[in-house]
Amino acid sequence: MRHLITRYHIDTPEDFIAANQQTMLTRLATRAIVVRDNQILMLYTQRYHDYSLPGGGVDAGEDIKQGLIRELQEETGAQDIRNINAFGLYEEYRPWLRDGHTSVNMLSYCFTCDIDNQLAETQFEAHEINNGMMPVWIDEAIEHNLETIANSSKKGLSIERETFLLKLIKQELLSQY
Repeated sequence: MRHLITRYHIDTPEDFIAANQQTMLTRLATRAIVVRDNQILMLYTQRYHDYSLPGGGVDAGEDIKQGLIRELQEETGAQDIRNINAFGLYEEYRPWLRDGHTSVNMLSYCFTCDIDNQLAETQFEAHEINNGMMPVWIDEAIEHNLETIANSSKKGLSIERETFLLKLIKQELLSQY
């Protein structure tokens, strides 16, 4: 899989990461890119007022593509997930203050795929429900996310990743339509 970029959060610069290897978690994650009629299947999160690709952490013992399918089904109700193809790896270092860790090396494996037209019920986790997460088809989320980055004090840590990926998707995948 091609490596798209490595990003360091402002609170976890390269020298911080080098000095804190023993307390850094490596987390595998997946991100689904579903494009239909020049729209992308996204998750809107009310708490952070942003759009993100469906996906999340890969469970222990789970294959990355299995994790992609599980996350996509849970978060969007997607059915008959097929034609899964590698898009790229987004690597990031950011704060992660849980279970004795100070930072995380998040490896987001991004895949394009197709799904059936009809979405089933979502199976959100409690924190996703509390954050007001909902699946939406949208044609332009980049400007919205850029405005949230510039003007919101409640933005989440993932918005830079999501906006980078959206720009790349627009450049490489949406130009076909």
